[in-house]
Amino acid sequence: MDDIKYGDILLPGEEAETETRAKKVKAGFWPVFRKAVRQLPFARDVVAGYYCAMDPATPKRAKAILLGALAYFILPFDTVPDILAFIGFSDDIAILAAAIAAVRAHLTAEHYAKADAALSEERNA
Repeated sequence: MDDIKYGDILLPGEEAETETRAKKVKAGFWPVFRKAVRQLPFARDVVAGYYCAMDPATPKRAKAILLGALAYFILPFDTVPDILAFIGFSDDIAILAAAIAAVRAHLTAEHYAKADAALSEERNA
C-alpha cells in the first residue's frame, strides 16, 4: 500500500503496458533521435522528456504520456513517413510537443542536466 500515489489510477494491464513501452523506447530512442536531431527544434526538451519517462520518481500518468509520445517517435509506422524530407518528422514533432507541454511540471533540472550531458556527447561523437 505504500507505493500507491494519490491521483494515479491504473486500469487492469496498464502497468504492464507501460513497462513494455518503456523497454521499446529504451531500445529505439537514441538511434532514431540521432537521425532526427537536426529537425527537432526542441531536442533538449525531447531528451529531458526521455529521462523524465525513465525516472522512477515520475508519476505514472506523466510517464505514460511521455512513453506514448516517445514510442510514436521511434516506431517505423507513422502517419507521415519519416523518410520524407522536412515533413517526415512533423507529426512526431507535434506529438512530442503536446506531450512535453502536458508534463512540463514533471521535467526537473536533473532531467535537463542529463539531457545537456547527452546532447554534448552526441555533438562530440
